[in-house]
This record gives sequence, C-alpha cells and structure tokens, in this order.
Amino acid sequence: MDGSAQAVIEFSDVAVEFGAERIYDGLSFAVRRGEFLCILGPSGCGKSTSLRIMGDLLDVTTGAVAVDGRPPRDAWRELAFVFQSPRLVPWRTALGNVTLAMELRYDGMKRAAMEEKARALLGLVGLAGDAHKYPSMLSGGERQRVAIARALAVDPQIILMDEPFSALDLNTRRRLRQEIEAIWQKTGKTVVFVTHDIDEALTLADRIILLSNKPTRVLETIAVEAPRPRAVDASPRLREQRAHLHALFRRMEPGETAESDANTETLP
Repeated sequence: MDGSAQAVIEFSDVAVEFGAERIYDGLSFAVRRGEFLCILGPSGCGKSTSLRIMGDLLDVTTGAVAVDGRPPRDAWRELAFVFQSPRLVPWRTALGNVTLAMELRYDGMKRAAMEEKARALLGLVGLAGDAHKYPSMLSGGERQRVAIARALAVDPQIILMDEPFSALDLNTRRRLRQEIEAIWQKTGKTVVFVTHDIDEALTLADRIILLSNKPTRVLETIAVEAPRPRAVDASPRLREQRAHLHALFRRMEPGETAESDANTETLP
C-alpha cells in the first residue's frame, strides 16, 4: 500500500458476540488515511458497533483491530466522536461546549488559547456570531455544528460520525452534508461516517462499505469516484450505484432470496 492509500484503521477477521448472539463473523476492512469512508448496512447489523470498537468502547471477541498501527486502547487520543445527538452541556454556551473538549483532553492548555481555538472552529462551522448562545437558543442543525466544532477542537486524526444528521430535517441535512464535506477537504482528517441513507453515502463517500445482516461481514465495497460536489440524480453513474445498493438491500430483507435479484448486475 503506498503512502496515499495507507491504512489508518484495520479490522482483521473480527468477531463480536453479545451473550449467545454473534454480531460480527470474520469482519475485515481497512480505512485509508485521509479518506471519507461511509459504513452502510441494514438496521441492527452493527454499523455503530464498529465505531465503538475503533474508539475503545467495546472489545472484540476474536480477531484484531488496529488504529494508526496500535490497539484502540492506545490510540484513543487520535479519535473524536460526533453522535446522532449533539450531547451538548446545557449550562455551557456554544463556546464553552467547544472548550470543554480541550479541558478534558489537554493538561495545562491556557484558557485564552482554548477560547481562541474554539472561536476559530465555531467560525469554521458557520457559528462565529453564536459563541455566546446556549444550546436551548440554537436550532438542531446549529447544535450539531457545535458538536462538530467540539470534535475538531482536540485535533483528532480520525473523526467517527454516527448518523450525525439523521434526526434533522431534509434541508438541514443537505446543508450540513455540504459543510462537513468542505471541512473534511479543508482539514484532511480521516472520516468514518455511519449512515443508513444510500444517497447520503453516495454524496459524501470516497468508498462505501456495505455490511450484511448478522452475523455481519462486508458484503461489498464500492468506490465512489464521481467528482465533488455531487448530486445523485444528476449523475448517471451515481444513479446506477444507487440502484445497485437498493438491490443489495432488497436481497437482505426478510423473505428475499438471492434468486429474486439474480438479474442484478454487480458493479466493478
């Protein structure tokens, strides 16, 4: 693997069991440094579980996981999370919520330096004039922007995003997709983005990893090479990939068989 394709996260033959239930069965994939990777799959297949493993919040039963060449427990400082819910502290302002990440992560960083960095990051996410506002004064999209700024505040190498826009209205989701894409391009971070939305994955991803039903494995890896910014409906190739992904999802629905989609082409 050359430097541009160097793996920063690797899952090697990973199995995870919760009691008698086997969640993963030989799950293997890699995330390349600096890429925007989307993890897509049916409900309950363990998409969010993969982020918990990367962040050292869950141990694997067998197999190995490496983050920047180390076990997750030794690499947690390289990571930051953005969850579906912003999880802001209600008694702190937007500025205070961003500085909180630095207070918890760093020892000895001066307050003035934290606030300066927090203001710059709030500007990056379009909230330069809202630093003084409390979460109750912000819209859902604005609160999620604060959460993104908070994640960036600890200067992570990797940002793990767990369906961060799914609770927002359609227009806000579209706007935040554009903004997170612009931030990713500007910062060069590695982003691992869990979603159940096929169009969202096709809009954002360099590659899509499609997970199967449980016991989960990688069903298919799809490279998305359309130029950015993307509009799925405007691109024949993206429409083709969307149709292919929908067909794969249909195969995983209860009662469906492989024969029912026997005529579906496999994309290269």
